[in-house]
Amino acid sequence: MSAEKIDVLAYGQSKKLVTDGLSSMFTVHAAESRGDLDRISPAIAERIKGVAVNGLVSADKAMMEKFPKLEIVSSFGVGYDHVDTAFARDHNIIVTNTPDVLTEEVADVALGLLIATLREFIKADRYLRSGQWTKSNYPLTVGSLRGRTVGMVGMGRIGQAIARRLEASLVPVVYHSRRPAEGVANKHYPNLVEMAKAVDTLVVITPGGAATAKIVNAEVIDALGPRGVIVNLARGSVIDEQALIAALKDGKILGAGLDVFANEPNVPDELKALQNTVLLPHVGSASVVTRDAMDQLVVDNLRHWFSGKPPITPIPETPVKGR
Repeated sequence: MSAEKIDVLAYGQSKKLVTDGLSSMFTVHAAESRGDLDRISPAIAERIKGVAVNGLVSADKAMMEKFPKLEIVSSFGVGYDHVDTAFARDHNIIVTNTPDVLTEEVADVALGLLIATLREFIKADRYLRSGQWTKSNYPLTVGSLRGRTVGMVGMGRIGQAIARRLEASLVPVVYHSRRPAEGVANKHYPNLVEMAKAVDTLVVITPGGAATAKIVNAEVIDALGPRGVIVNLARGSVIDEQALIAALKDGKILGAGLDVFANEPNVPDELKALQNTVLLPHVGSASVVTRDAMDQLVVDNLRHWFSGKPPITPIPETPVKGR
């Protein structure tokens, strides 16, 4: 790298760790929204070679086309359906994400959300706080982790970490994915409906995007049966939200624990009114220690690339072919 600092853009939510981590090596420009992006002058846009994408702001074709010398998009989060990877690939732009550093945190939340949904922890907490326990014991819960079989929708790093936790809790685990996961001994179901018929619990942890949009549809939901429970920590787009609401209302399934929604942060009032749901505001990786590690990986991918080294975590769709 020359003595003159390379220009990079911090796009999305302002994050001190990212800004500070980049400032020592780069000239950093900031844009929190698409409106801010549009106000970047052509002269600055011409100089920008790297982008740190903080959050789920869209790094689409229109965004990347603004920067003719763009070499790398370092994206926050393990999911990257908000990045136009096809455009990036076709224009030799490397895309990176932040896997691994959030795996165990998200797996912890998945198990906690499943148990909280089955054992009605949120309702029981409200019951105590309202003073009802002084009048009568909380009713026995219909739901329990005992006697269940979990079907994982997705069996990547996080899916496997969730499966380890479930199996340690003596809960059998099977999974659905496009192809069998390497090194995974659990039973693989090529057909999601057939898996749903064989289990009573779905834990959804598959990538978002067009390929998985509404794959958990009414047919899949109905196949779970009245003991059915769905936990989603993937993307809200993966589940047909209206079909899920209808099934929960009609008692076709027992309950749902959701950390993600189709139109975040806007959650349907129908979902919020249901008593057989536990709803979280997309907090799967939201601890200080894990989010700091993710932010640092965003920085480190850019620093590696512009130091002449391969990025740490390039996505498969944009492989590094050499420097």
